[in-house]
Amino acid sequence: MKNFTLLVIAVLVAAFATAGCNAWHGAGTDIKNAGRNIENSGK
Repeated sequence: MKNFTLLVIAVLVAAFATAGCNAWHGAGTDIKNAGRNIENSGK
């Protein structure tokens, strides 16, 4: 069971490492735009 847990963690880390750069950049841009829209709605 311990080996299976380590395998699952390793697979998840590998998946995030390969797809993480573009996904995090896109998510950061979306969050920034949402914050800007919230700021502008208060004006």
